[in-house]
Amino acid sequence: VPVLTLVFGFYGIGGENGVHLALGSSMASIVITSFSSLSSHHSHSAVAWPVVQKMTPGILLGTFLATFLVSLLSPKFLALFFAGFMFVVAVQMVLNLKPRNHGKEAGVLQLFMAGNFIGAISAIVSIGGGTMTVPYLMWNNVDIKKAIGTAAAIGFPISIAGTLGYIVNGWQKTSQENYTIGFVYLPAVVLISLVSFFTAPIGAKVAHKLPISTLKKVFALLLVALSLKMLFSVI
Repeated sequence: VPVLTLVFGFYGIGGENGVHLALGSSMASIVITSFSSLSSHHSHSAVAWPVVQKMTPGILLGTFLATFLVSLLSPKFLALFFAGFMFVVAVQMVLNLKPRNHGKEAGVLQLFMAGNFIGAISAIVSIGGGTMTVPYLMWNNVDIKKAIGTAAAIGFPISIAGTLGYIVNGWQKTSQENYTIGFVYLPAVVLISLVSFFTAPIGAKVAHKLPISTLKKVFALLLVALSLKMLFSVI
């Protein structure tokens, strides 16, 4: 999202809707990457499919409805919210803050409500939801590696609902922009999807081989860099 916002602004793509276009395009690119990632995690038997099944209805509803809210928010607010969210996640990873396993499995209603919340926040910052899904599943007695794989699977319905929502809400606002469908800029989606389709399986393999502490530190540094880039793009 920060990179797309910077590129769109430099080339004048999307005009005042540049941030919204970056969010929608990023969400659309997750469709392919999340499917590739969930396939890789599934091959490692690291997806709790019953949990995915129970969370998906809430995920679809929360994600889709949140895109309507996003369309009403200013680009600056969205950029600041994105940067703040990423910074909080980075701090959480560096300090290794995580909820304690309370030894109970979540019921259907709790998973539905959690899906609503995770889907809504994911739509606003245009992510696959893993930064929230993994800690939540760990709190609900799911092993860390299975939580990562399950979060990857949940990213797929998030991306589908989010992409549809961004298309619907941006349909009238970008009708004069070339190569766009709503808030989705097709050239960016194609390029990101092609590159990520081949790199996502590599990332999944690395996640299963490297120590968790190392993964967290690397990812935290990346999140800080992205949040700073997003801040500078709107200041």
